[in-house]
Amino acid sequence: MIINQWLPAAHRGDAIGDSARRVRDVLRGMGHDSHIYALTIDDDMQAEVRPFDDPAARGGDVTVFHYALRSPMTAAFKALPTRRVLQYHNITPAHFFAPYHPEVFRIAALGRQDLASLVGHVDLALGVSEYNRQELERLGFGVTGVLPIALDLLRITRAPAHPVLERLLGDGLTNFLFVGRIVPNKRIEDIVRLAEMYKRYIDVNYRFIFVGRTDGMPRYYATVRALVAELEMLPERFVFAGPVPDWELAAYYRTASVYLCLSEHEGFCVPLLEAMAADVPVFAYESSAVGDTLGGAGVCWSPKDLEYAAELLGQLAFDPVMRANVIAGQRKRLEDFSEANLRQRLVETLAV
Repeated sequence: MIINQWLPAAHRGDAIGDSARRVRDVLRGMGHDSHIYALTIDDDMQAEVRPFDDPAARGGDVTVFHYALRSPMTAAFKALPTRRVLQYHNITPAHFFAPYHPEVFRIAALGRQDLASLVGHVDLALGVSEYNRQELERLGFGVTGVLPIALDLLRITRAPAHPVLERLLGDGLTNFLFVGRIVPNKRIEDIVRLAEMYKRYIDVNYRFIFVGRTDGMPRYYATVRALVAELEMLPERFVFAGPVPDWELAAYYRTASVYLCLSEHEGFCVPLLEAMAADVPVFAYESSAVGDTLGGAGVCWSPKDLEYAAELLGQLAFDPVMRANVIAGQRKRLEDFSEANLRQRLVETLAV
């Protein structure tokens, strides 16, 4: 069987593209002919991904369309005569961007309109989480299901040591880590406010580290930095590392006491599972797909009471029994994302 996957853009390190490549490899191992096609392809991905204008892109017995933004692929997908499978990675609601970036607001709004136009034109609509599946169902898609993002966690667990960075971060401060873009739905300002509560009530020997792009929404990033100053926090205790290569990212995970997520919108949230793979206890606000991804693991809390959260964060950082129990639960949850389970999910998907 020929099973194609379509991506609007192919970037190395992007969760959607990384997932598509892992799925392709598993499908090939199952005996299928499988390729990935994209509208834009980074130079270092040319050997991995084919251009969308290749006629073979439309020749699959099954085509899986990874949807996360509006693109010309939507109309082409609707027109396919063969089996069409939508995999929905979610679109951040536009209202998060309104105060900071009108163009991103417009793109997000149009993206949801474009998604709705696919109702009635797919054979199977999959969310990468139950949260996403429910959104598809509300939009009116018929047959729906869940196929999680396929993860390559070895890039974290088998990354080489980074002695210099690990020595710098092992200076006696407690490291709290967030990984992801610095954008409004991630609620980075709430992490800063949590830090102020933590300093006030728990411990002054802290460091909050943010790994991910800061240039996507400059106005929002400036707002976050201004809040650090407004709360009279030490700016050197808030490290914005930007995007980093895998071996450096792995070092940040290895030296973190707790992984933080205070986001108010996630379609899946890959860093939660990366932290689990690195045996870093996860401390996450329960919203959108966060609870689905954690699956009962980590420490998931609600409502967003930051004073209560600071006390709980201190326990998770310093109570060895609590940490051991949380890590044990996270290890068990990771078994659900094994290659064997991925293979079984793909068999079930192809049988629908």
